[in-house]
Amino acid sequence: MKHPHIPEENDLQAVILGWCVEMLQAFFLVADDIMDQSHTRRGKPCWFRNKGVGLMAINDAFYLENAIYALIKAHFDGLPCYVKILELFHEVTLQTITGQCLDMVFSRPDEPVDFTKYTRENYDAIVKFKTAYYSFYLPVALAMYLAGIYETDSHQRAKAILLEMGHFFQVQDDYLDCYGAPEVIGKIGTDIQDKKCSWLIVQALERGTPEHRKILETNYGIDKPECISRIKQVYEDLGMREVFLQYEEESAFRITELIEQLCGDLPQSIFLAFFQKIFKRQK
Repeated sequence: MKHPHIPEENDLQAVILGWCVEMLQAFFLVADDIMDQSHTRRGKPCWFRNKGVGLMAINDAFYLENAIYALIKAHFDGLPCYVKILELFHEVTLQTITGQCLDMVFSRPDEPVDFTKYTRENYDAIVKFKTAYYSFYLPVALAMYLAGIYETDSHQRAKAILLEMGHFFQVQDDYLDCYGAPEVIGKIGTDIQDKKCSWLIVQALERGTPEHRKILETNYGIDKPECISRIKQVYEDLGMREVFLQYEEESAFRITELIEQLCGDLPQSIFLAFFQKIFKRQK
């Protein structure tokens, strides 16, 4: 439905930028599924697992990325926001692939698990770069540029709020990878067997006893049902469901406070609506 106060050309431009954000995510996910050797995505086989696709999916990912810049040039060339939009997409792409690199380095399939790397600081870095920038800051920053908001201070305040939301979103994702129903979340969780530096394992290492740690060291990253079951049992022993629920409530309070403190002349309703879309999500 068209908003009565937004010029028609801005409405179309906003839709095009929305397509570009979706194509950027598709580019990342096609590549990520290959790197992780995942099986399903959104309830269907990963793109590279489709008959006749295979590793051609890598080239398909490049097509998706470059289609973004073709669209931006076709619809924004000559506008005041053109360069800002281009720079933002390039910046966020670099941040995201840096986060993906960190994620891969900490969970190399050809090396034994090294729990000294599974720290809260390393986890926070992975989440910030791999998820928060492109999933949360990018769409809002694009909207700000389209609306003519270029001030560095406004973007820094928005970024502080949105990166916190992105962190919360990834913790939810890690939790759902273990506890979510595959038919609801649309994929089969593989963080345990893939040796991921996830929120759950970081918390378990911080909270567990030496006996728990021994079980984790012996079974984490092994793709066998009995090993995965032992890891999940440690999570149950440590009450990770309750730990997550407490984290969820604390995060809601912290993010709401940030919105109140930092929005300034930016509309709080945008940030609150964004957060409500992800709070208590099940997929």
